[in-house]
Amino acid sequence: MNKRIIQTTDAPAAIGTYSQAVRVDDTVYMSGQIGLDPVSMQLVEGIEAQIHQVFRNLSAVATAAGGSLADVVKLNVFLTDLGHFPRVNEIMATYFTEPYPARAAVGVAALPRGALVEADAVMVTG
Repeated sequence: MNKRIIQTTDAPAAIGTYSQAVRVDDTVYMSGQIGLDPVSMQLVEGIEAQIHQVFRNLSAVATAAGGSLADVVKLNVFLTDLGHFPRVNEIMATYFTEPYPARAAVGVAALPRGALVEADAVMVTG
């Protein structure tokens, strides 16, 4: 097994005891991303801005791992209000193309730092 930690300054630094991503052979396990701006480390305002920032952050980690969002095979989306799910679908379509990854959407009571949305992903490259 070939295991490597993925880290990039183009996505928010880990704010806990975790890595941005871990590559095991051709599979990359990306930690959850919330709508933090990677430069200011502040949460962007509003659900639409947070959804975009989440996908930009995941994209940056995917790139650092040698892939792209096109290589994502599984995506988990966590929302504090499932009423925002249609907007997630609309915005997600600007970052992903068919065939889309498998996905789960989960309503949660709260997310770190008061975020409205979080997503993690599994990517396969090679």
